[in-house]
Amino acid sequence: MKFPLLACLLATTLVLVGVSYNSAANTVTATYNADSLKTQLIKDWERAKAYTKEYLDAMPEDGMGFKPTPDIRSFSEQMLHLAQGSIGLSFNGTGKERIYAGKNLEKTEEFKTKEALTKVVMESYDYVIDGIKSLDAAKLEESVSSASRLTWINRAFEHQTHHRGQCTIYLRLKGVKPPAEKLF
Repeated sequence: MKFPLLACLLATTLVLVGVSYNSAANTVTATYNADSLKTQLIKDWERAKAYTKEYLDAMPEDGMGFKPTPDIRSFSEQMLHLAQGSIGLSFNGTGKERIYAGKNLEKTEEFKTKEALTKVVMESYDYVIDGIKSLDAAKLEESVSSASRLTWINRAFEHQTHHRGQCTIYLRLKGVKPPAEKLF
């Protein structure tokens, strides 16, 4: 399958969402237990945080500025981009006041050491998790900037997964075995 993340999200959604089809009206109606969905979102983000931390721990300090080719982001820039995307996209879903507002994280040199990078990236996960925890689950369906709050949170999850996955090649090219998947 070309889009394994989307398949996982779909499977999770189907488990948590009751779908009914009205053939006379040719419509699909979805209902879900919002509190169960919120709980699952928190678990997924906590799992993703732990997985990303393993990536950060695996890359040696001298790999922070490593670029597989000159025209792409360095390892630290990939991770900082991941953090910025998680903050920005989930903001639309949770409404939680943004951390690092007005900063372009991937261009901020002080965040490109292993210690500083790990701090910022972990803070971005905490920001998303805290935002989901403080969100009234009944508002997940609420539309914000052309999409539901749930859609924005899922977009943030997809974004961080994409950029963490890109970092696999960075580790391999540095001779480091990437962490094993954390699907369960």
